[in-house]
Amino acid sequence: MKATFCPRAVAPRLLPVALVLATFGCLADWPQYRGPNHDGTYPAAVRTDWTESPPVEVWRTPLDPGLSSLAIADARVFTQVRRSFGGQQQEFCVALDAETGAELWATALGIAEYRDGGVGTDDGPRSTPAASGNAVLILTSFLKLWCLDVASGEEIWSKDLRTEYGGVLIQWQNAASPIVVDDLVIVNGNGPGQCLLAFHVADGTLAWQGHNDGMTHASPVTATFDGVPQVIFFAQSGLVGVAPATGDVLWRHPVNYNNISVAASPVVAGDLIFASRAYPLSLSAARAGAIVVRLDHDNGDWATHQVWYRTNQLMNHWSTPVIRQDHIYGHFGQSTLTFKCLELGTGIERWSVPGFGYASVLVVGDDILVLSASGELVLVAPNPDVYTERARFRPLTGKCWNVPAVSDGRIYVRSTLEAVCVDVGVAAAPSLSLLTSPAISGDGFQLIVTTSDGSPIDAARAANIEIQSVPELGVGTPPWTPITNGVVLTNGELRVLDPDVATQSQRFFRALDQP
Repeated sequence: MKATFCPRAVAPRLLPVALVLATFGCLADWPQYRGPNHDGTYPAAVRTDWTESPPVEVWRTPLDPGLSSLAIADARVFTQVRRSFGGQQQEFCVALDAETGAELWATALGIAEYRDGGVGTDDGPRSTPAASGNAVLILTSFLKLWCLDVASGEEIWSKDLRTEYGGVLIQWQNAASPIVVDDLVIVNGNGPGQCLLAFHVADGTLAWQGHNDGMTHASPVTATFDGVPQVIFFAQSGLVGVAPATGDVLWRHPVNYNNISVAASPVVAGDLIFASRAYPLSLSAARAGAIVVRLDHDNGDWATHQVWYRTNQLMNHWSTPVIRQDHIYGHFGQSTLTFKCLELGTGIERWSVPGFGYASVLVVGDDILVLSASGELVLVAPNPDVYTERARFRPLTGKCWNVPAVSDGRIYVRSTLEAVCVDVGVAAAPSLSLLTSPAISGDGFQLIVTTSDGSPIDAARAANIEIQSVPELGVGTPPWTPITNGVVLTNGELRVLDPDVATQSQRFFRALDQP
């Protein structure tokens, strides 16, 4: 939070009062797959008037093939690509300047070979880097875990999970992304008796290992249930919740594994967990479809209960859906996909729209952001009654089987051919000014909150402005106290009579735009 101090003279019976003007800084980075909370959510509003005022292109840069998504931290954009190096195709982690798109560094990570057919000539790495402090973590297709320096791309440490921990490749190799929780990077290395692994980010030392929950292509997610943090894997055994600090299994819920196509991460809403896997309809119905389970916690005991289950239906083949206001929004199907809205509690379909292909979805502000397989960004209102499209814009060419990143009002997207950054940020409101004037009647003074450019404060903004006071600043400053009584919006200004004028000889005040 940034603050400036502005002394003001007040009524004669009071000592000078300092007015502190405060505003909140930029939003958080997007440091790993599907955002800082692993839930595909960017809370701030973005512009939706794309027809009248299209997103502004900040930069565009060519990119080598890859299905990796994007992570943003330390003014850098991290992703993975396939390049020719040393006479063979290799996977690389690359860092781009978040302001210009210029490549800052590229580090070779090992062989790039996509067996079992892959996805075509533009195939490439499917995992997404995760940034934490001065480190960026990458899990390659062949189960090598790298820790690189954010600034230079130099190796800090690495682990070959196949040779060191018995990791076994599954069909199509690894597509899951590592997850960072506190000072640990947590992965599924698929080694017998030690599938789940956690390493200290700082030096690569092993924090914990264990369990026979074989890997899938689904990236793990974090969640907190009843005050208990956990990492949730969609493993070959089904859904598994573990304590991130120790690796202790808290609970399991079995889900039939289909041997190949579990790629969408679990999605958590309250005490409900949605999970889905895909496979051609001609195979066993019990090995494809979606499930919602409820997680209960009572006196340290965990239990799961199936809420609903659809076999051979509602298959998320690749991308992870999102949940908004008790409804699921995502792309379902195997070779022909449709964008659907489902009731979270029942699985009942509310609407279905074709045409997006292997697309991805995020929650951005109050809307659903879709990146279609062909490179269109589409804003959709989370309206369960009818598909309601707000805006559409195409910034990309190439295949987009990955997830955008959103940070500080910008959308960062990539395809198998290029990466693009577009600005859709809402113009910042003018900063606040805090003034004083004599009270209209009686002793004391009024506090007046205005804007720096003199524009009126509307009711919506006024509802999120908080005026606070404190008797002194410096060492041992007591907590700031909100002024809640007598605040009135008049002619575009917030006014309040200092409530402690009779008892306090000195006060400090500040006005905050609360997020």
